[in-house]
Amino acid sequence: MMIAPHANKDATVSIMIVIGTRPEAIKLAPVVQSIKSSSWANPCVVLTGQHSDLIDPLIESFGLEVHHHLHVMQPRQSLASVTARILEKLDHLLIELNPQAVIGQGDTASVLAGSMASFFRKIPFAHVEAGLRTGDLSAPFPEELNRVLTSKMTTWHFAPTEMAKTNLIAESVPPSKIWVTGNTVIDALKLCLSRVGTQSASAQRLPWADHKDRDVTLAAQDQAWQERLLSERPLVLITAHRRENFGEPLRAICQAVVQLADRYKEHDFVYPVHPNPQVREVVMTMLNGRANIYLMPPADYPLFCRLMEKSRLILSDSGGVQEEAPALGKPVLVLRDETERPEAVTLGCNRLVGTNTQRIVDEVTRLLSDPKQYEAMANAGSPYGDGQAAQRIEAVLREHFR
Repeated sequence: MMIAPHANKDATVSIMIVIGTRPEAIKLAPVVQSIKSSSWANPCVVLTGQHSDLIDPLIESFGLEVHHHLHVMQPRQSLASVTARILEKLDHLLIELNPQAVIGQGDTASVLAGSMASFFRKIPFAHVEAGLRTGDLSAPFPEELNRVLTSKMTTWHFAPTEMAKTNLIAESVPPSKIWVTGNTVIDALKLCLSRVGTQSASAQRLPWADHKDRDVTLAAQDQAWQERLLSERPLVLITAHRRENFGEPLRAICQAVVQLADRYKEHDFVYPVHPNPQVREVVMTMLNGRANIYLMPPADYPLFCRLMEKSRLILSDSGGVQEEAPALGKPVLVLRDETERPEAVTLGCNRLVGTNTQRIVDEVTRLLSDPKQYEAMANAGSPYGDGQAAQRIEAVLREHFR
């Protein structure tokens, strides 16, 4: 990956944006672009290196310039070790660059380390997607703790919804430090769909076509995937990779997919498989080789947007999918017992189903066999904003510095 020079020489403010995981890259890309297009600040993009293989295609898709790469990833690293490495390397970088502000997103080790490193160096920190809560520090683990601690060290709290703002106020965050912006993932989703909409499906290359490490045991040939996207067969999209679902919960999810694929042979079940060995080994063992189950490498974001747009419904334990799918009118069955995104559940576009095999099968069957229930979820709407969140974030920061 090329390390880019800083762009706007006339800008007087340097803002560091820390990106660790794939969802962070997606949700921070619109923020980086909004700051870059301004005349008052330069974005300094720092990759921690936690998800390098997954982030690199996103960096290219969004046209981001990377200025520093921390290369923290190690095989089977512990949460403590990766957090400590990010914290130490960010601290050195803050000393070297002395930015006027730091931005982080979400609830991962990178946002916790970024807020802590900034706090230690007395540099103001902006938290994008602030205020999400389940109220249970063990679910999701360790994300709930990461975001609670981050809020204690944050200067600007950019909450995606009014409910997130309420959560922050309940924890004694002053309302004057909270801005309800909507979720930047809607900005990214609209941007990607507007781009792919300008191309014919046959002209779009699959993102892993030339990847040197492509695993042919994990995916069919590229043409087969194009056929899935162009096929008129209904598609059920599956994503499951969260830490709390490792082991028996993931096996129960896979068993449900097996039963559903047998029951609905006219449907395609498409599962982009996370590279984590604890996910991949289970999924490949239980699902590989079945006629209408398609296992694929992690899709780059534009392709994943197309998969969501094409899908009939989605089974997912992902936080981002819970936000993106309602904007596309796609029902989501959430493969978790709790969610920090209850707005969509309350609205009716998402439904918590957990990881019990029979519960998953029953809920999918209900949606696929009852048009009224399906339409109620598909038409429930979206609580996550209008696609202008990044512009609101840039405006708040601009007002502060100018």
